Amino acid sequence: MDRNELLEPFDKMLEALSTPAQVRAIEGGAPYAPLWEELVQSGFLDALVPEHAGGAGLALADVGPLLQALGRHAVPLPVGETMLARYLLAAAGQAWPEGPIAFAVARAGQDTVVPSGLVASHVLLECDGALVLADAGSGNPQPTGVNGSLAARMRWDAVPAGTVLPAITGGLRAVAALVRATGMAGAAERLLEMTTAYANERVQFGKPIGRQQALQQNLAVMAEDVVASRLAAQLGCAGGVVASLAAVATAKSVTSAVAGRIAATAHAVHGAIGISEEYDLQLYVRRLYEWRLADGSESYWNRLLGKARLASADTSIDWVRAQLFA
Repeated sequence: MDRNELLEPFDKMLEALSTPAQVRAIEGGAPYAPLWEELVQSGFLDALVPEHAGGAGLALADVGPLLQALGRHAVPLPVGETMLARYLLAAAGQAWPEGPIAFAVARAGQDTVVPSGLVASHVLLECDGALVLADAGSGNPQPTGVNGSLAARMRWDAVPAGTVLPAITGGLRAVAALVRATGMAGAAERLLEMTTAYANERVQFGKPIGRQQALQQNLAVMAEDVVASRLAAQLGCAGGVVASLAAVATAKSVTSAVAGRIAATAHAVHGAIGISEEYDLQLYVRRLYEWRLADGSESYWNRLLGKARLASADTSIDWVRAQLFA
């Protein structure tokens, strides 16, 4: 299947369903069930599920652009996590619930912040070596206190009851990191679109501010960072759901590292209007900063990447080729 044939209807659907007004409403506590039902009926949630289990049987590389579209439209539900969770459950021969599924990596007796935990009916939880699909209520989800965030502070004193799955090579954090990286790439792309459009529309001293050479330089660097994040996310997805450590680490470290620069340039160009709650810029900036830290920041993944490189006797070029392009 051509990727554009898959992406175009998905993107149009999200444009109609996940409007800024809808995103704000759900962040404000409005029911998410109507939006979720539309997504369920679309069939896209089963894109990764094998055909014999009723899905489309697509590879993660094909679905990656859809995950990026979720970030580009600031979809306020764990759609990417649910798509991957359904794949993992199907691979284990298990049924899946109809509701949204969030990802959590936690230790028993310790609080953990779960992205989209406030709008999830279930959580795929990796806790003390066990992987289980549990009811979200088992973690007693509470708001984090961050304005507009749908992440939840959750805690399990022991591994909860639920559907037990086999351990994932590389762990659940690696799978979750791919979701964050692709979402960040999409959100970054949307910020670039908004920023360049504003620079061409905002007139100062008789001409658009986008004609100023200094601002053009900043936009060029921003564009480079956005392209880097997209390529890194694509590289991560090319390795499949259970990708190599190097592929996951590259995807998450690159997208996390450029997130701050992209957000800073967007705000610098927009000026005062960029910090207003009524303006849509903050919907994407908040997600960039939240996802940058979720499932390991660039520092976390760079350490793992560095250790893996130092453990090899290959030259750096040969190691990169073997790990990322084999």
